[in-house]
Amino acid sequence: MTSGAGAGKGGAGRGKPKATKSVSRSSKAGLQFPVGRIARFLKAGKYAERVGAGAPVYLSAVLEYLAAEVIYFANF
Repeated sequence: MTSGAGAGKGGAGRGKPKATKSVSRSSKAGLQFPVGRIARFLKAGKYAERVGAGAPVYLSAVLEYLAAEVIYFANF
């Protein structure tokens, strides 16, 4: 019987953890527009003292939607 402390994957914390492949925030949100770049611009632009984690994702989605609408109406 094992104790609760240290039990689980990874052999009780011994050795190096497995390297995981990084996944972009854009792909997590299912977007084409760059969430990380927009987050960087929001922070550097001094629009607010702090920028939440959801703000660049939401703004990326809005910009992607607007770009899709412009492309859609340009085909008429």
